[in-house]
Amino acid sequence: MQQRQLGPFQVSAISLGCMNLSHAYGVPPPAEQGERVLLAALDAGVTHFDSAAMYGFGANETLVGRVLKPHRRRFTLASKGGLAGVQTEDGMKRVIDGRPEAIRKNCEDSLRRLQTDVIDLYYLHRWDKKVPIEESVGAMSDLLRAGKVRSLGLSEVSAATLRKAHAVHPISAVQTEYSLWTRNPEIAVLDACRELGAAFVAFSPVARGFLCDALHDVVTLDAKDIRRSMPRFSPENYAANLKLLPPYKALAQEAGCTPAQLALAWLLHKAPHIVPIPGTTQVEHLREDLGAMDVRLDASLIGRLESLINEKTVAGNRYSEQSNREVDTEVF
Repeated sequence: MQQRQLGPFQVSAISLGCMNLSHAYGVPPPAEQGERVLLAALDAGVTHFDSAAMYGFGANETLVGRVLKPHRRRFTLASKGGLAGVQTEDGMKRVIDGRPEAIRKNCEDSLRRLQTDVIDLYYLHRWDKKVPIEESVGAMSDLLRAGKVRSLGLSEVSAATLRKAHAVHPISAVQTEYSLWTRNPEIAVLDACRELGAAFVAFSPVARGFLCDALHDVVTLDAKDIRRSMPRFSPENYAANLKLLPPYKALAQEAGCTPAQLALAWLLHKAPHIVPIPGTTQVEHLREDLGAMDVRLDASLIGRLESLINEKTVAGNRYSEQSNREVDTEVF
């Protein structure tokens, strides 16, 4: 298994994002199916598993903790706080809260659900813009000094915010959406990570299924699937985006791989400090994803890929206006 640096850790070059097993894309799979995926990943050599307090309002951490606790020394465990479910009169509510007391509580809750004494990489899931980033990162550094976490990360932040945070405590990783059809990190964050010695963890590296050639009709999406609120998946925009798939699939055939593998191989070729974390609910798709490490791309094919799918050729924004207000990334 190829390895990449993630803060103080060496991890599998392609790792596993665990969100899909409990959250986001409609009804999650049965727990037994999630267990099979987690154990298959471990057996295949995956050594970095990524969860969050927000995923399934704690259900994902509970699953990861229960299944992987017996194997805790074999992998790097990442989770996130600062965005979590809060119980209200109307049920659980998604809340961004970067105050030190909230971050401490999120971490303690995550440790309990994950059934571990320490989280290897702990992210601020969203920067709470009501709280200075320095204050939130200061609270996270307190967790590190207390032995609750081993390294710190940020999610969905700009290069400027990363530098402010890094001045308080070294940041080991930044996690943001990155794929052929979401290129925002190329504006500044990728370079900032390289300069500061931070890894860049790419979530949704196969474009939420688009680059797998797995979704052809958005009408079939579950009513609770988060893609229904994303402009790129509106019927009009998605119809336009589907026109990119035939030439993309032809490039995958030329490369001798599947469409999903091509998307992941492109990321691995972009820079050595990038660690993609595709998610899946199927063991066969997991194995397919890991096969991307064996795909070799030449400069000509990479150039044609980037000309075909980029911020100018994709129809629709990646997030709704509300979700855009919650992130701190640079925009083309």
